[in-house]
Amino acid sequence: MERYHLCDSEYRFMRVVWAAAPVASGRLAELCREQLGWKKSTTYTVLKKLCGRGLLQNENSTVIVLVPREAVTAEAAGEFVDRTFDGSLPGFLAAFMSGRRLSEQEAEELKRLIDAHKEG
Repeated sequence: MERYHLCDSEYRFMRVVWAAAPVASGRLAELCREQLGWKKSTTYTVLKKLCGRGLLQNENSTVIVLVPREAVTAEAAGEFVDRTFDGSLPGFLAAFMSGRRLSEQEAEELKRLIDAHKEG
C-alpha cells in the first residue's frame, strides 16, 4: 500500500488542489492566499514537496493531481483506526456511534457497505 500521510497543512493544501485541479500554479497560489492565508512562497514550497512525494505534478505551470482524495482519506482513516482502536473497526464504530441515531437510509447504506466488503 502506498503511503500518503499528510500533515494538517498539507491536507488543507490538497483540498484546495483537489477542488481546483487541473489548475495553473499562479492561480493555485491565489487560491491558497484566499483560502489558507498563505504567501506565494509557502504555496510553492508545499507544492514542490508534494510533487517530490508523487502526489502532484507541476508540468508547464499546471498542477495535476496524481493521487485522488479517496486514496489519501482511506489511508488516513485506516491509520486512525489502527492507532486509536488497535485496528478494530467494530471498536471504532461503537465509539463513533455513541449517542448518535441513524436514519433508516443511513442504516441501509451502512449495511450495503458492510455486505460489499465481507470476506467470501
